[in-house]
Amino acid sequence: MTDREVRRSLEAAVAPFSIEAVFDLLAAWWNDVGAVSPIRRMGFETAVIEIAGNIVEHSRGDAEELRFRLDLVADDETLSATFRDDADPPRLDLSTVGMAGTDDESGRGLALASAGVDEITLRRVGERNVWTLETRRA
Repeated sequence: MTDREVRRSLEAAVAPFSIEAVFDLLAAWWNDVGAVSPIRRMGFETAVIEIAGNIVEHSRGDAEELRFRLDLVADDETLSATFRDDADPPRLDLSTVGMAGTDDESGRGLALASAGVDEITLRRVGERNVWTLETRRA
């Protein structure tokens, strides 16, 4: 890939069935992205799916009305994903996220997402939560 971007987007309900749409979007995107090391691809994809799952599982607000948008972008240097959702602000601090203990049944999603990419941020912009994931291609 040279001096071009590969973009894909999805708008969906904040609902469990939307996770499959995220998988489908990633599959279509990877077809056009070009060469990415398997470890980078697996880490990025894991992070995207974990954040999508986190949005679906932990969003607060009127669940029937909540929506999210996912934008995927690949260029010569980076892979990025940006989620925007209209749920209430999450009650978490990404700087304190760590892997759950071996006996814990949950609590690994954000730690896995953080480990899969070079940078992950969460901020509130107006009435929306904005998650940004970015990693180098190689």
